Amino acid sequence: MDVQPRQHLLEVWRAFASYSGSGSDWRWGGRDGSNSISDAEQLLCVMAPAADVPTFRIDRPDETEDDVIGSLAALGDHLGLPKRLVQLITDYLETYTAPDGTPIFSGDSYFSASHPGTDDEIKPEQRGLDVVDSFSISVTLMLATIGFAKTFRSVVTREALRQQVDRLEEMASIRLTAAMVGLLRSFAVNVFDTTDEEGRLLLRSANQGGLPERQVVEELRRSLREINARLRDDVTIGSGAEEGSRLDNPHRLFECGWSWGLVENAPLVQVSDPVGQQHEGVAEPKPYLYFTVVALEAIRSLFSERTRLLGLLNDEQLRLAQALQLRWDLTQSYWSVVGTFGSDRWPLEDMPWRATDGVQSDYFTLLISGMVVQDLVTRRASDADLARVGAVLDELANRSRITRRPFGDDPAVHLHHPGVAFALVGSEKGGGPQLGWVASDFAPVLLKRTVQLAGLLSDNEARQNATSLAGRVWTHLTERRLTDDRAANLWDDPSRVLGIDVTHTLPSWYYTKRVVDCLIQAAQVIRSSPPRSERLTGIAADLLIEAEHLYDQEQLNGLAQRGERLRTELEQVNRQLQRARRILRQRPGSAKALAEDVLIRLDRLAAAREATAEPV
Repeated sequence: MDVQPRQHLLEVWRAFASYSGSGSDWRWGGRDGSNSISDAEQLLCVMAPAADVPTFRIDRPDETEDDVIGSLAALGDHLGLPKRLVQLITDYLETYTAPDGTPIFSGDSYFSASHPGTDDEIKPEQRGLDVVDSFSISVTLMLATIGFAKTFRSVVTREALRQQVDRLEEMASIRLTAAMVGLLRSFAVNVFDTTDEEGRLLLRSANQGGLPERQVVEELRRSLREINARLRDDVTIGSGAEEGSRLDNPHRLFECGWSWGLVENAPLVQVSDPVGQQHEGVAEPKPYLYFTVVALEAIRSLFSERTRLLGLLNDEQLRLAQALQLRWDLTQSYWSVVGTFGSDRWPLEDMPWRATDGVQSDYFTLLISGMVVQDLVTRRASDADLARVGAVLDELANRSRITRRPFGDDPAVHLHHPGVAFALVGSEKGGGPQLGWVASDFAPVLLKRTVQLAGLLSDNEARQNATSLAGRVWTHLTERRLTDDRAANLWDDPSRVLGIDVTHTLPSWYYTKRVVDCLIQAAQVIRSSPPRSERLTGIAADLLIEAEHLYDQEQLNGLAQRGERLRTELEQVNRQLQRARRILRQRPGSAKALAEDVLIRLDRLAAAREATAEPV
C-alpha cells in the first residue's frame, strides 16, 4: 500500500504540535474558528491515533516509543505529554459545559446561512443549537479520553495528578452519556406514501430494471420487512418510536437514519447520570445522509473491541449503547438494501444518488457505499459484491476529478470546494434564517472507504485495484497539504490541485482529522492478517507434503548420525517445516517460501550423497 501511515502520522503530529503551541500557550481553533466540534477534532488528531494504533499509545510513558514522543516534543516529554493532554481535555470539557452542568453540543461557527446573502443575521440562539456532528465527535473523543485516563492512572504516583485524572474521567463520562442521549433523540424514521414525491423518488432509484411500479413496491417492502418490524416493535427509547406505528400501511415506504439535530418533539431519555437539561428538538424528523454516516461511525466505536476490553462504559451507558446499536444495525441494513436492491444494476451504481428530497450528488453515492460495504461484511457477502462497490469508488474518483484533471469551470470541483451544502430544516424556528451545513470531505471519505474495502477483499486482483486507487487518492491529498511554515503538513488547500482562486493558510481541523482517520484505517489494514489465497494455500500444502516426506527419508537413512554438521542441518530443516505448518493457513505465501527452502536444502544433501556414491 502506497499509504505509509506511521510516517505520515508522525508528520501530522509534528505539524500539530508546531501549530497548536508549546509551553503555556495553546491555539484552539483553525480556519473555521473554535467550537465544540472543531476543538474536539483538533484533540482527536492526537487522541485517535493514540487510542487506535498500538505503536502510538502515550498513556504509558515508559512504553512510548522515542519517535512518537519526539514528534510531540513541543508539548512535553514522556511524562509531560500525558499530563499536558489531561489539562487540555479538561479545558475542553470545562469550556463546553454550561454553568448548570449541561454539556454543550452546538455547531456554532460551523453553521452557515442556507441561503447566502440573506439579510437575516444568524441569531446566537441558533448558533447554540445542538447538532449530531457534535454528539458523534464527543462519543469518539470521550471514549478515547476515558481509555487514556484509565491506563494513565495506573502509572500515576502523585496524588494531585491522580485527582486530576479522576476528575477528567468523571467529566468525560458525563459528556459521553449526554452525547449518547443526544444521538438517541436525533434518530428519525421518515414514513411516506408511495404516491408522494418522496415515494416516487425512492422507487425511481430502486427500479433499475424498468419493472411495474406495483411489483417494485411489493419487492422493496418484502426486502425491508424485517427492518420494518423491528422499527415498529424494538425502537422504544428516544425519537423514532412514534413513526413506527405508521409502518403497517402497505402503501407506505420509509427511510431511517439521523436528522441534523434533536428531532422536533423528541421524547426525553431517562438517565441516572447528571447530564443536565435535555433541550427541546427543532430538527425535521427526516434522515440526512451526512449526519447518518457521522453517527454510525461514532456508534460503532461504542461496541468496538477496545471499548469492551477496557470496560469504558458504565451500566447506564451500556443500556444506551444497546439502543444505539439497534439503530446502527437497522440503518446499515436499510441503506444497504436500498443501495443494492434488484437483480440488475444496483441503485448505488446509478450515479449520482438522488435523495428523497430531490437533491442529487455523487457525495451521497459515496456515503451510501460505506454503509453498503459494512452491511456486506456483516452478511459475509462475496468478493464479487465487494468488487462492485470498488468499481463505484473508482468511478467516483474519476467523476470528482481526483484521478482525472478538472477542466475550466468544472462543476465536480464544487464537491471539494466549497463542498456539498444542505439546509437544516427546522433551524429557522424561533427566528433567524434557515441554517445550512457544508460537507467538504469528499476526498478523505473516499480514501477511507477504499482502504477499508482493500482490507476486506481476498481476491488478489480486486484488492490490487483497491490499493492502487487508494494510492492515487492519497497522492491527491498529499498535494493539498498546507505549505505555510507553521501549518505545513496539515490540511487543506484545494487550490493546489483543483485550480481554484481561494488559497488557505490556516488549518482545517475538520479536514485534518478526517485525513488522520484515513491513516488510522490504513494502519489497521496493514496490522491485520494478509489476505489468504486458497490456491496458494493448496500449493504450499503440496510443497510441505513433499518436503516432509523427503525429510522423513533422510531421518530413516540415518543422515543425522553422520556428523555434527548434518545433524545441525536437519534440526534447522525440522524447525522450518514446523514453522511452515503452523502458519500455513494464515500466511500461505510464507509457508510456501519455507517449504521451498527446505526442498532446496534437502536436495543439496541428496546431491552430495549421490556424488560421493558414484563409482570412480
